[in-house]
Parts: sequence; C-alpha cells; structure tokens
Amino acid sequence: MSDPVPSSDSRPAAADRRSPDRVVVRLSVNGTRYEVAVRPSDVLLDTLREGLRLTGTTRGCDMGTCGCCTVHLDGVATLSCLTLTVLAEGKEIRTIEGLTPRGPGLHPVQRAYHERGGSQCGYCTPGFVMTTSALLGKVPNPTDREVRRAVSGNLCRCTGYVKILEAVHEAAAELSDPSKPGGAGSGSANSEPGVD
Repeated sequence: MSDPVPSSDSRPAAADRRSPDRVVVRLSVNGTRYEVAVRPSDVLLDTLREGLRLTGTTRGCDMGTCGCCTVHLDGVATLSCLTLTVLAEGKEIRTIEGLTPRGPGLHPVQRAYHERGGSQCGYCTPGFVMTTSALLGKVPNPTDREVRRAVSGNLCRCTGYVKILEAVHEAAAELSDPSKPGGAGSGSANSEPGVD
C-alpha cells in the first residue's frame, strides 16, 4: 500500500500507483480527503491502519466476529475487516480518531465508558464506542434490549457487559441533555444516523 496523497495534490502518481495490481481510490476519512493506491482485495482496516496510519481502529479476529474494527460508513456501524476499501469510495468514513472532539476532552460516549468502567484492557473499546455512537445517533434513548442488540457483534473478554450497558445509558442521557456539552441543542451532538 502506498502513502496516501491528499486529493488536492496534482503531482505525478507514485510508482506503485501505476502498478497494474493497484487502483487509486478517493476516500473521505474524518472529514479529510485522501487518494490512496490499494489492491482491489485490500480491506478498509488495512488501508486505515497501514495506508493512512489511523491506528485507533483495532484488528481483532479478521473474520467479522469481534467488532474491534468497527468504523462508521455514512453513519452506519461497519466492520472494516470485512469491507473492501474500493467499496468505501464516495462514503464518509469516521474512525475513533474522528469521533473525539477537537481540543481537550472526550466525546460523551468515550467519557461514559471511562467513568463507568466499560473497558479494562481497552483493546475492544474503540469498536464498542463506535457501535454505541452509531446506535445513539439513531436511537437517542435505547432500551437495554436495543443496546444489547447493537453491541451483540462486539466482544469483550475483560469486562462483564453490565458496565458497558451502564456506559451506553449514561452517554445517552448526556447526549440528550441540552445543558451538557455535546447534549441536544448544544450544536455538537452526534448527528450521524445509526446502525440498522
């Protein structure tokens, strides 16, 4: 995989971009546009981690069974280990790095996971946080059943899921409270659609 080239760059293509086994795709990741040369079989997880050096999205099972690699594609929680990079062209990709607000502080979902002990080793946390933020973008006040269904594709081997459920409900309360930063009406609430 070649180094990404900002899409406004008009320099000649890198040598491996001319290779017959690579195609150039234009990606929008966390609001930044990139052009990157990939093999048609490259998955989005590898492109994000190796090509764009966005390593917050973690590699777990490589089979779509753990949820560690969850990102948003047009606001929908998506497993990046099963998504071909070429299929992400034209979609807005959001990673855990793009969820974190600019400046100090955490996104309300990140803060709730931290405060409620919704993670221990932290390896699976980016996937849970991305799944949760997509859910709360669609269902602002989910029931326990809706939360369980949404995170059913995410595995955590360290914590019990009780703390994760508590974290999701705490984040939902914060996001729907207009008096809190990031809450409804504050102008910075999660505006993405959620999981289907």
